[in-house]
Amino acid sequence: MRYVLPASLTWWSGLASVLTGIAALVLPEGDAISELTVLVARLANAGDASPATLIFVGLGLIGLRDRIERGLAGTQ
Repeated sequence: MRYVLPASLTWWSGLASVLTGIAALVLPEGDAISELTVLVARLANAGDASPATLIFVGLGLIGLRDRIERGLAGTQ
Protein backbone atom coordinates (compact mmCIF):
# COMPACT_ATOMS: atom_id res chain seq x y z
CA MET A 1 0.00 0.00 0.00
CA ARG A 2 2.68 2.47 -0.97
CA TYR A 3 0.19 4.76 -2.69
CA VAL A 4 -1.74 5.51 0.51
CA LEU A 5 0.19 8.17 2.40
CA PRO A 6 -2.11 10.42 4.44
CA ALA A 7 0.81 12.60 5.58
CA SER A 8 1.37 13.88 2.03
CA LEU A 9 -0.33 17.04 0.80
CA THR A 10 -0.09 15.81 -2.79
CA TRP A 11 -1.91 12.62 -1.80
CA TRP A 12 -4.71 14.65 -0.21
CA SER A 13 -5.07 16.93 -3.22
CA GLY A 14 -5.20 13.91 -5.52
CA LEU A 15 -7.81 12.26 -3.34
CA ALA A 16 -9.88 15.46 -3.24
CA SER A 17 -9.77 15.65 -7.02
CA VAL A 18 -10.82 12.01 -7.41
CA LEU A 19 -13.67 12.36 -4.91
CA THR A 20 -14.89 15.57 -6.52
CA GLY A 21 -14.87 13.89 -9.94
CA ILE A 22 -16.82 10.91 -8.60
CA ALA A 23 -19.31 13.22 -6.86
CA ALA A 24 -19.82 15.19 -10.07
CA LEU A 25 -20.39 11.93 -11.91
CA VAL A 26 -22.99 10.40 -9.58
CA LEU A 27 -24.76 13.39 -8.02
CA PRO A 28 -27.45 15.29 -9.89
CA GLU A 29 -26.40 18.43 -11.72
CA GLY A 30 -26.52 21.49 -9.50
CA ASP A 31 -24.89 24.85 -8.95
CA ALA A 32 -22.92 23.80 -5.85
CA ILE A 33 -21.24 20.76 -7.38
CA SER A 34 -20.55 22.64 -10.61
CA GLU A 35 -18.80 25.45 -8.76
CA LEU A 36 -16.81 22.91 -6.72
CA THR A 37 -15.64 21.02 -9.79
CA VAL A 38 -14.56 24.24 -11.49
CA LEU A 39 -12.63 25.29 -8.37
CA VAL A 40 -10.85 21.93 -8.03
CA ALA A 41 -10.04 21.88 -11.74
CA ARG A 42 -8.53 25.35 -11.55
CA LEU A 43 -6.49 24.47 -8.47
CA ALA A 44 -5.18 21.32 -10.18
CA ASN A 45 -4.51 23.29 -13.40
CA ALA A 46 -6.69 20.86 -15.36
CA GLY A 47 -8.01 21.84 -18.76
CA ASP A 48 -11.68 21.41 -18.02
CA ALA A 49 -13.92 20.45 -15.13
CA SER A 50 -15.33 17.20 -16.48
CA PRO A 51 -15.58 14.31 -13.97
CA ALA A 52 -13.22 12.13 -16.01
CA THR A 53 -10.57 14.84 -16.09
CA LEU A 54 -10.77 15.35 -12.33
CA ILE A 55 -10.48 11.63 -11.65
CA PHE A 56 -7.49 11.19 -13.98
CA VAL A 57 -5.73 14.28 -12.62
CA GLY A 58 -6.25 13.03 -9.07
CA LEU A 59 -4.88 9.58 -9.86
CA GLY A 60 -1.97 11.22 -11.64
CA LEU A 61 -1.15 13.32 -8.58
CA ILE A 62 -1.19 10.26 -6.34
CA GLY A 63 1.05 8.33 -8.74
CA LEU A 64 3.36 11.31 -9.26
CA ARG A 65 3.91 11.66 -5.53
CA ASP A 66 4.89 8.01 -5.28
CA ARG A 67 7.20 8.18 -8.29
CA ILE A 68 9.01 11.26 -7.03
CA GLU A 69 9.40 9.71 -3.59
CA ARG A 70 10.85 6.49 -5.04
CA GLY A 71 13.15 8.46 -7.37
CA LEU A 72 14.54 10.54 -4.53
CA ALA A 73 15.04 7.48 -2.34
CA GLY A 74 16.98 5.75 -5.16
CA THR A 75 19.47 8.59 -5.65
CA GLN A 76 20.63 8.70 -2.05
